Amino acid sequence: MTRWRAAALVLSSVLILPAHAQSRLAARMPSAGFGLGMGGGPGLGLGLGLGLDHVPADFGHRGPGLLDALDQDTLRRLTGQRRAAIRRLLRTHGDLVEADPDGDPVVRHEIVATFPTSAARARATALGFTVIRDHPMADLGLDVVALAVPPHWSLRRSLRTLRAAVPEGTYDYDQIYFTSGTPAGAVAARGASANARAVRRLPKLGLIDTGIDASAPVFRRSIVHTRGFGAATRPAAHGTAVASLLVRGAPADLYVADVYCGMPTGGSAESLIAALAWLARHRVPVINVSLVGPKNRLLAQVIAALLAKGYVIVAAVGNDGPAAPPLYPAAYPQVVGVTGVDARGRVLLEAERGPQVTFAALGAGVPVATVGGGTSVARGTSFAAPTVAALFGALMDAPNPRAAATARAALIARAVDLGARGWDPIYGYGLLGAR
Repeated sequence: MTRWRAAALVLSSVLILPAHAQSRLAARMPSAGFGLGMGGGPGLGLGLGLGLDHVPADFGHRGPGLLDALDQDTLRRLTGQRRAAIRRLLRTHGDLVEADPDGDPVVRHEIVATFPTSAARARATALGFTVIRDHPMADLGLDVVALAVPPHWSLRRSLRTLRAAVPEGTYDYDQIYFTSGTPAGAVAARGASANARAVRRLPKLGLIDTGIDASAPVFRRSIVHTRGFGAATRPAAHGTAVASLLVRGAPADLYVADVYCGMPTGGSAESLIAALAWLARHRVPVINVSLVGPKNRLLAQVIAALLAKGYVIVAAVGNDGPAAPPLYPAAYPQVVGVTGVDARGRVLLEAERGPQVTFAALGAGVPVATVGGGTSVARGTSFAAPTVAALFGALMDAPNPRAAATARAALIARAVDLGARGWDPIYGYGLLGAR
């Protein structure tokens, strides 16, 4: 038996749906039109868009016994994209970014921190740390700050010193997160993004991503608020695509936090925390985060506080492959982690698996809006998450722990079971968004 035939048999055993799932799914998967139309040109690309735009259009729609050497090569490239993007970022912007001990990119010379008391904060500044930005989150009882480390101190030494000298605080690297799908490349900024029509009662949804092109036709019936974190917001492909899926089924009161703004250090833990603080101030109950990266103590603390207040955070599980370690924020407790499936209900080959998977949704051949008003198709767990977030949004008027639990239970009951009966680490509780 050749190594490719062996690999195909192994993957077939994972990807073939049990009979009970096939029968339940057959009549409920969405058709090719799926709301926005397929568009005419190439798709938005796969993963982070590192030279993979030539992948066959039917990749992910082939029978599980047809995995050949090309598919295996594509799978390796799909699952290695984030690491390739990290290497490129470190090589190109080494003056602003460095690697932490695990090889993940972090902002140079900065640490994110939270202090429970002003006395603890004063002890940190007495050590030589300087508060350069402050993100108060009064509703959550937190005050997150960005600290500049003392001159000539390494980040590792700075963390070790803070944790020993001021142990009541929480400290971590300012790690950088990546989109879990198509490129986040910036385009020319457009005009004001707020819809000027009279405010009507619409589901409130939040998006932490790149900026979006709010002039795209799909947003005409929605109210769109945007804010940049670190610089002016800049419309880009990834955020526009994900946002279009949030409003595909019904208009929304959409709050878009651009945590990239075209900057080399965009997508940092600090910018994600600042975006969460902004969304919390506006009491946006459901927040979509189609971004992935390492565990971060400050981000974990802020997310836990939001979840305790009854916010729902929906996140893509990532495209690093089925054997990869979990990515965050999807892997934080009680975050709704979403994987992607193709039109036949088979999990994407590149999708992560594990206890972080809560639901599945369509993640291949997904029709999306593009910058400039067109449409295209996209692939990745990024584009599965907003389907689930929109369903939560339709069930929640405001942050509320009981409402969040009720919505979660309702969607679990609605999900189409695709894998082993009940919850499983590949499909979670099952597929949402099938018709």
